[in-house]
Amino acid sequence: MIKCIATDMDGTLVTGAHIITKENKEAILAAQARGIEVVVATGRSYEEARFVLEEEGLKVPMILVNGAEIRTKEGTLIGENPIEKSEAIEIARSLNELDIYFEVYTTKGTYTNDREKGLALIVDIFLSINPGADRDFIQEESKERFAEGNIHVVEDYDQIFRSENHKILKFLVFSFDDEKIEAASKVLKHFPSIVVSSSAKGNIEITHKLAQKGVALEQFVKERGISLEDTMAVGDNFNDVSMLSRVGRSVAMGNAADEIKAMCDFVTATNEESGVGKAIMEALKER
Repeated sequence: MIKCIATDMDGTLVTGAHIITKENKEAILAAQARGIEVVVATGRSYEEARFVLEEEGLKVPMILVNGAEIRTKEGTLIGENPIEKSEAIEIARSLNELDIYFEVYTTKGTYTNDREKGLALIVDIFLSINPGADRDFIQEESKERFAEGNIHVVEDYDQIFRSENHKILKFLVFSFDDEKIEAASKVLKHFPSIVVSSSAKGNIEITHKLAQKGVALEQFVKERGISLEDTMAVGDNFNDVSMLSRVGRSVAMGNAADEIKAMCDFVTATNEESGVGKAIMEALKER
C-alpha cells in the first residue's frame, strides 16, 4: 500500500512553462486527503522550488538540491549534507582548468561568476528538457531568476568558499561540449566524498555522496515509520535514479530517457500531459 509519494520537479511535476497543472495539483491534494505523505524531490534550491509550489497553494515537504537539504512543508530545515569547503575549492579549481561553466549552490543562495554565459546556457538546458517550450518565454523566465535574487553574481567564487556563512550544497555544471563534460566527469571521479549525476543533456550535478535523492528519501520515510516498499517515486532523468531504484513503485515520465523508462515499474504520460497526476491517481485506485 502506497504511504508516501516522491516526485521530481523539472520535466516531471512541472511543465515546460514551469507550472503545475490542475490535474497534478488535484492528484496531490487527493493523496494528502487520503493520508499519503507527498514530498517533492528536486535538484532545485529551496527558493526556486518554493515559489512554484506556493503559486499553486501546495504545501509539501521538500528534498532539495538532490538531497543536500531536507525541509518540512513549512520550510524548516531538518537535514543537510554539504560538500566540505576544502574539497569544494579543489573541485572549482579542477573545473576552472577545464574552462567549463558552473554555478555554486549554497545555504545562502546560488552563485555565478558569469551572468551572461549563465543566462544563455540555462535557456539551452531548459529547451533541451522541454523541446516544445517557447524560447522567448524561457529567456524571460531565466532573466527573472537573476532579477528576483534566486541567483547572485560574484566576481570570484573564493569569497563564498572562504566565508563561514556559506555551506556548499552543489556544483551545477553546464556545457554542450561533450568532450568537456566527459573530461569533467573523469576528473571528478578522483574526489571520494562526492557523487556526480545529471538532470538534463549538457549538465552535471556535483553533491556530497550522501546528498542523493534516494538517500534523502530513505531517511525521510524512515523517520516517519514508512517503508521504501510502500513508497512511490516519479522521475524523468538520471539524478532520479537513486530514488527510483529504492522504492516499491517506480514510475518514469513519458518524456523520460529510455534508460529511465527501462528501469521503472511503470511509465506514465509526459510532464505536459499531467503524468504525475495520472500516476498518483492510478496508485490511489489500488489502495
